[in-house]
Amino acid sequence: MTSPTVGPRPLDRLRPVGWAGLAVGAALAATLLTGALASTTLPVLVGTTVTRSGMDAVGVGCVGLSLLALLLPAARHLPGSALRTLSRVRDTADRALVALAGIWFVLVLLAVMFRTADAFGRPLGTIAAGEIGSFVTQLAGGRGLLLTAVCTAALLACAVVRMRDRALVQARVPLIVALLGLVTPAVTGHAGTHPDHQLAIMSIGVHVAGAALWVGGLAAMLAFVACHRALLDPVLPRFSRLAGWCLGAVTLTGLLTAVVRLGTLDAVLTTRYGVLVLAKIACLVLLGALGGLARRRLAAGRTPVLRWAGVEVAVMAATLGIAAALSQSA
Repeated sequence: MTSPTVGPRPLDRLRPVGWAGLAVGAALAATLLTGALASTTLPVLVGTTVTRSGMDAVGVGCVGLSLLALLLPAARHLPGSALRTLSRVRDTADRALVALAGIWFVLVLLAVMFRTADAFGRPLGTIAAGEIGSFVTQLAGGRGLLLTAVCTAALLACAVVRMRDRALVQARVPLIVALLGLVTPAVTGHAGTHPDHQLAIMSIGVHVAGAALWVGGLAAMLAFVACHRALLDPVLPRFSRLAGWCLGAVTLTGLLTAVVRLGTLDAVLTTRYGVLVLAKIACLVLLGALGGLARRRLAAGRTPVLRWAGVEVAVMAATLGIAAALSQSA
């Protein structure tokens, strides 16, 4: 017998906003701790940090929504009483993907402006169009943001088309485009200019993709599926297997990236970047424990799971903020 469906409470709809705010706040705090204010003005620093961490948070949300479309069961595998719920969840997720893709695109455009001001060391209001053009064509970071803008525009187009007719665009297409949009800024930043750039690019690419699938998948499942037992039963095992692989990939590539970036073990304790790496590792350990607890509670159908899963996503959001600060630190 299928457990009754419980609709989300009004406050549950505000959770994604809180997660995004936590990611932005953690990024700003971590950026200030790395001493970035010494090399730029406060408005540019805040704008750069907010847009970068906001892009990461929204991009991860897009990955999660795209992944959810693949995790949801086919209608033929569900009882008739659950078909209406499945249709409602799909429609809501499609609309949310359109909204998030549009926000992501706007944040990328704002990031280009703030990053240009930071690169030229000038106030935002004095930046000329020619300088923006130079930034997005001559600097690796600018080219990365330009490619991200292309990816987000393509994702928005795919999301709009799927909202009208899902048969026109396969579910895996938005997922691939969203992952490309997230990975591009990372691999065109410090990783692309490192002496061991091939190893660094491969490592950071896998790291970002694994984290996005893990964080975004859990957030989407919590926001759209956790209250619907008929959908949760088939979705949970699929996501749990994927989450295990993602946790391993994120941990290993995170350590590898830190070693490549820092060079020596002493640098972990003697540099601000190293301290942030340790903080991120501590978050990963906590996430592994919370993830196991949340999945066990989900499988058992225990009500407090929403609280524990929400805590896990909150820790993930803080980790995303720290990661955004790491990507901007020298």
